[in-house]
Amino acid sequence: MGGGQEKPSAGLHPLITQRRSPRALDAMSDVTSEQIRRLLEAARWAPSFGNTQPARFLVGRRGDETYARVLAALTERNRSWAHRAGALLVGLAVRRNAKGEVPYAEYGAGLAAENLALQAVAEGLAVHQMAGFDADEVRRAFDVPSDVDPLVAIAVGVTADAEVLGEPRDVERERAPRSRLPLSEIAYAGTWGEPLQ
Repeated sequence: MGGGQEKPSAGLHPLITQRRSPRALDAMSDVTSEQIRRLLEAARWAPSFGNTQPARFLVGRRGDETYARVLAALTERNRSWAHRAGALLVGLAVRRNAKGEVPYAEYGAGLAAENLALQAVAEGLAVHQMAGFDADEVRRAFDVPSDVDPLVAIAVGVTADAEVLGEPRDVERERAPRSRLPLSEIAYAGTWGEPLQ
């Protein structure tokens, strides 16, 4: 990329162009109950197969017991920065409901998590979604039923200067330009691998 910041394509909505996944969060800034409620409302209105609405969330705000248990389930690496978040959540997918198996439950939960992330941008907040957590620990700590899968841990907060991360490698990574595969590598027409024109 030659050291420059990749610019998203013109015409994209600012909610998309401004979304990032920072680790540098301000430990003194709170995420309010009202903000959390709006993030969850955004998640609630996500599309899902047959309106099955498989997404569920465990929600902790800094200082409460849920937050502490979510933080404890994170990998050591993620705990090293996520403890500054104003809120910690876990996104889960319900695999069964009264009608039986829920099709595409993970996909529905993913759509809900993205709605939550975009609403966070609208609130002036940042979201960092993490695979680095112990799903079995979440199951134990929160009595999660066997037909519900913990899929993602989510840190929500206010961004801070990258220097709060301390380690030069982490600071450099935080400041690195965003990049994505070119459109020619993700959108095909005619046959697999033939770029959309």
